[in-house]
Amino acid sequence: MMHTDDRSLKDLLADLTESITTLFRQEIQLARAETSEKLSQVGVAIGAIAGGAILALAALIVLLQALVIGIAEAGVPPGWASLIVGVAVAIIAYVLIHKGTSDLKASNLTPDRTMGSLKRDAQVVKEQVR
Repeated sequence: MMHTDDRSLKDLLADLTESITTLFRQEIQLARAETSEKLSQVGVAIGAIAGGAILALAALIVLLQALVIGIAEAGVPPGWASLIVGVAVAIIAYVLIHKGTSDLKASNLTPDRTMGSLKRDAQVVKEQVR
């Protein structure tokens, strides 16, 4: 035996409207949560950039010191030691800055799960309206 639904068209439309409203409220909550997560990633990336910038400044100071010592002493070992340290710090700074900037690319900050969920929801609504 088939079960028939005796609800009126008005009741069905009211249920559909309520379901769609609930669905979009949940999607907004998901978007807020995902945006908060992405902002956290931005904070970490900015921290990496700041750390890299501080190390870059230290590298510049050490490299300049090495250049001064190297010129002043014309090849005395302390100058070369400063140069080696300065280059090492500069490499570390480059890696940190590169990582931070790549973490800030727009493709890493888009709310992918929310967009996918909204597309699925729109498809379901289209199918239900038919």
